[in-house]
Amino acid sequence: MLIETFDSKTAGDAEWRAMNRFANARRKEEWPHDLPLPVEKTRLDMSIVKDNARRYIWVAWQGEDIVGKANLWVEDAETNTHLAWLDLWVLAPTRGQGLGRQLLALAAETARCEGRRLLMGETDSYAPAGDAFTAHLGASKGLVAYTNELNIADVDRAMIRRWIERAPQRASGFSLEFWGNGVPEADIDRWIRMFEASMNDEPRGDLEVEDEKLTPDDVRQWERVLNERGVEAWTAVVREDATGELAGFSQVRWNPYEPDIMSQGGTGTARTYRNRGLGRWMKAAMMERILRERPDVKRIRTGNADSNAPMLKINYEMGFRPVKTWTTWQIEVEKALAWTQQGVVEAETLDDTLESAAA
Repeated sequence: MLIETFDSKTAGDAEWRAMNRFANARRKEEWPHDLPLPVEKTRLDMSIVKDNARRYIWVAWQGEDIVGKANLWVEDAETNTHLAWLDLWVLAPTRGQGLGRQLLALAAETARCEGRRLLMGETDSYAPAGDAFTAHLGASKGLVAYTNELNIADVDRAMIRRWIERAPQRASGFSLEFWGNGVPEADIDRWIRMFEASMNDEPRGDLEVEDEKLTPDDVRQWERVLNERGVEAWTAVVREDATGELAGFSQVRWNPYEPDIMSQGGTGTARTYRNRGLGRWMKAAMMERILRERPDVKRIRTGNADSNAPMLKINYEMGFRPVKTWTTWQIEVEKALAWTQQGVVEAETLDDTLESAAA
């Protein structure tokens, strides 16, 4: 097999078709009930990135097919410059042949050259070979999260309406608004204060991560990426009437290439404003909008840490149910490099599948 870099800027149509076949083969294992995605979706997701981020991609070829891929993501941000995100996957028929080790060696060496000391990524419970690989590697598990899914047909619409009608009783002095694909310029500083105060308080388990610090450019870069990928984002925010400050947010994203699925992004309330029912209010208002304006959506997916009891309580009351788990793992770059340089491990003891999601 041939392992080489994949350049999204120069790749030809045949290479993109091969990448799309690989992506859909992987998708069938991760999400067996989802439909395949077109080449254009694969191209957009891999080609459009933030200006302050660098993505390194290596692929393993078997004839005209890609059977393995490693993606290393590094970002020049205000914080967490010690880590790099790794996404590594080998298709099931070619596992146990050392491809995972070879791809990891390339990614870890590049992370070292980038001055990063820690690799971080995720494994999927639908592909247990990923956990086997990380066990051999010696990576540590930092956080377990659920993918929770809600079937629209199961939504209790009367309950959702009651939540909205009762919200002002606990949230007197607050107003709810909806934004489109961007944060209004007048609210950019308020958004950053609220986002950092809410999201930096989420459970992290044992992950070696720092509080996230955003700049206005960070916000605009993510908005540009979503827009150029064709993703539509809706954001519900709650504002304190007396001060104009933003108390919390809930965001969903819809992709025209997956019209039956709505992805629930972050939902958070700044600590100062908690215990007023704001999260329930935002989630209920968003649900009514989805039901009204996106009738083709059949499922909503979200991710929640297993230790995030308040959000899990709201989601389970709404009808979300767990469908799989994700484990975020981490390993020192030097430890990963040392492991890749060891002797060959017997194929039956090494499942060469490792899935890690880049941010």
